[in-house]
Amino acid sequence: MNTYTQEVGQKLNALLEKTYDAEKGFKKAAENIENNSLKIYFNRKAEERYTFGHELKKEIKSFNQDVDKGGSLTGTAHRAWMDVKSLFSLDDEESMLEEAIRGEKASIEEYNDVLKETSLPSSTKDVLESQKATIETGLYNIKSLEEIS
Repeated sequence: MNTYTQEVGQKLNALLEKTYDAEKGFKKAAENIENNSLKIYFNRKAEERYTFGHELKKEIKSFNQDVDKGGSLTGTAHRAWMDVKSLFSLDDEESMLEEAIRGEKASIEEYNDVLKETSLPSSTKDVLESQKATIETGLYNIKSLEEIS
């Protein structure tokens, strides 16, 4: 049986922090976009990450681990970059969408990194695989939005 280690707790908290960052980033993108389809997409992605965050917090707490609060410095810088890019880009919708794609690809890599952990409890693995599959599906679907931006 696999166990929940301190290292797993740290990795899940890091993933939770990046989930907070993604939620804030998607909200910021929705605020800075005119295209209604993209606005809806970014708002849905923010809601998705909000749900992911609660699932991750629940999983962390179920193993009596402390949950880190807040967002990362990298995420704050990323959102600031999106603000600057939206101000100076001739085609900011396309830029925002490209940045969302880049972020989603990075998220999948982060999930893969945590899923490599051999000591993951089955409940944790199930949560992470489900969230990763949702991100992968969204990344596949985002391609159709590239055509409307």
